[in-house]
Amino acid sequence: MLKAFLERLRQGHRTIPFPGGAALPESFRGRPVLDASRCVDGCRACADCCPTDAIRIEPSLAIDLGRCLFCAECVAACPTGAIRFGPDYRMATRRREDLVVEEGRYRLAEALDREARRLFGRSLRLRQVSAGGSAGCELEAAALGNVVFDLSRFGVQFVASPRHADGLLITGPVTRNMKLALEKTYDAVPAPKIVIAVGAAAISGGPFAGHAEVLDGAASVVPVDLFVPGHPPHPLTILDGLLRLLGRLREPASTR
Repeated sequence: MLKAFLERLRQGHRTIPFPGGAALPESFRGRPVLDASRCVDGCRACADCCPTDAIRIEPSLAIDLGRCLFCAECVAACPTGAIRFGPDYRMATRRREDLVVEEGRYRLAEALDREARRLFGRSLRLRQVSAGGSAGCELEAAALGNVVFDLSRFGVQFVASPRHADGLLITGPVTRNMKLALEKTYDAVPAPKIVIAVGAAAISGGPFAGHAEVLDGAASVVPVDLFVPGHPPHPLTILDGLLRLLGRLREPASTR
């Protein structure tokens, strides 16, 4: 016990301030930055190499973050540098279509309505459901509870039972074997309730999209209130989306 206490003293204060206190590594891949002026007519190198068909060339260069695996194959394939991944972890949206990012244009998640914010804004309990996930998104969501991110300081906690929850945080592509379990878990959450789809698999099926044994995301089974892209998303991306949903972040949600 004494050794643990001394080690904590040595480490000092480890909880990061948020927003604005995150120090992300240079290798971090955040929201894509597109420069369509660099595109060469007829070149489809980036789109052709994308494993999930997340890149659109016409009528303008765009990336669907709901499909994107952030693998950076497109960056390596593009001969002119029209695509790169920036350092911005803010990517969660309320609407599926807002995950399609074009040059200089994005729309972040807007807050719930006033009544929902009154109910959930100060205390939100979530039941996490892994609907066939690979454990990547599940681990990042679990990391929110550690001393670095300390999700509970914002009044948000994970609970063991859907009957004690205000909503669901869903990961994984929703396999056919998990469909009934997800439906029953959703039904067990008292109304009103919210649903958060975390990761490319939970949004679109991700790398499993189109497979006969998956349903290509949570929205095929339950209504979704927040989409958090990534494969897996960084804990800060999840945290940013949650706080925007609760109306706890006041900065503008969009450009253009």
